[in-house]
Amino acid sequence: MILHFDRKPLAEALEAAPEGVLDGKAVASARLEQLAGLVPQLLDRGIQATLAVVQVGEDEASTIYIRHKIRACERLGIASQHHHLEADVSYSELTGHLQELNADSSIHGILLQLPLPQRFDGSEIMQCIDPQKDVDGFHPVNLGCLMTRKSLLEPCTPRGVLTLLRAAGVDPAGKDAVVIGRSVIVGRPMALMLTRANATTTLCHRHTANLEGHIRRADLLVVATGVAELVRGEWIKEGAVVIDVGISRKNGKLSGDVEFDTAHKRASWITPVPGGVGPMTVAMLLENTIRAVCIQEGLVVRDEEVITTEEAGVRYQTVGGLGITSLCGERRTTI
Repeated sequence: MILHFDRKPLAEALEAAPEGVLDGKAVASARLEQLAGLVPQLLDRGIQATLAVVQVGEDEASTIYIRHKIRACERLGIASQHHHLEADVSYSELTGHLQELNADSSIHGILLQLPLPQRFDGSEIMQCIDPQKDVDGFHPVNLGCLMTRKSLLEPCTPRGVLTLLRAAGVDPAGKDAVVIGRSVIVGRPMALMLTRANATTTLCHRHTANLEGHIRRADLLVVATGVAELVRGEWIKEGAVVIDVGISRKNGKLSGDVEFDTAHKRASWITPVPGGVGPMTVAMLLENTIRAVCIQEGLVVRDEEVITTEEAGVRYQTVGGLGITSLCGERRTTI
């Protein structure tokens, strides 16, 4: 692994939360504190971790999300750049701008804020980002490496879910895991990560027959549909772990994909909405930025100390025309 952190501060962050509630805000804050300790060590090596956020157009929600991300960067001491392009920017201008950021060695991470204007294919534009700078983890190279268990930069939301599970001491191994929602952003990579962690994983979607039946048998349930209270609390298996990724409005209030109050009574752990997975996603974005720095600068983190790959006895190896990078010389972990 690129980064190795002590689990204890994350576990301690949950102690003040209501019983059975996976407080993502508290755990994210604890992880950000761990990451903040790395930035001065990078500066001592003459490295200023830098994230470039590219926004196209005036989507109001995107502007709010970017503001949160930039504030999080400021908290850690990570430099941030907001590249705000006009909504009528041409395809060549947008891709050319991304190529310029790829070539700029002072930029370690590139985040293309979605959604893009409708005339652009977001997945196509994403391919213009250097996989080593793809802090969203959405580039086909990084998603392909996830499939082959050699990923270095992984999608932030599912990565945040795994970090929450680790904080709570939940081991997916041997559990029946059910993921509802098959997006490339959450559902599909989440299913791969849980399978990698030795869970027996079922991926459900809008065409799944007997969704209730799948939910009732789940030891570990991850729901990412954006459909308010799609999952009824009474369907939750006693003692199950419930991760609610969705967020939408119902009757004027923010709501998750799961009926929280009833589900909370049955689950051993459940994430609140808001304050659950959302803060973890931002924390993982910054963690990915530090990962990207390490990949590009030949560094790793062991026990929260930044050291060279030579000192750690590992190496990064980039092969093939697609720029596939692997960390070699170390056994992979499942979580």
